[in-house]
Amino acid sequence: MNKKTIQKISVIELRVSLTANDYTQMKGFYCDGLGIKATQLWNNGQGQGMILDIGKATLEIFDEAQANTVDQIEVGKRCSGMIRFALQVPDIESTQKRLRNNGYKSDNKPIKTPWGDENIRLQDPNGLQITLFQKANER
Repeated sequence: MNKKTIQKISVIELRVSLTANDYTQMKGFYCDGLGIKATQLWNNGQGQGMILDIGKATLEIFDEAQANTVDQIEVGKRCSGMIRFALQVPDIESTQKRLRNNGYKSDNKPIKTPWGDENIRLQDPNGLQITLFQKANER
């Protein structure tokens, strides 16, 4: 009987690619509204693109029941699709103000989660659900 050697695979970077209905509006939301810096920009005559440095990345995988639980806590109803971004920010109120100052509106108010974080749910210009969160121990 041959034993196969199991090789550990390491992931170096998580990269999520979004296709924007309106590239300029999406760039404004993420760069101007959220203050995320573009590390690469290109316009090669065939299209435009950018890479944003969002720092550390993690991948959450929920079953439908847990996704429903999080949506209920943050919004009061099931509303996110298969993908939802959760972005940790240092100050949720100043981030929300920066978004408003750059023309992006959210009627939601920050809520305190059962685990103690302060969260606010909003959508990017393409309609992707985004949770902004500030950890309880960082207020």
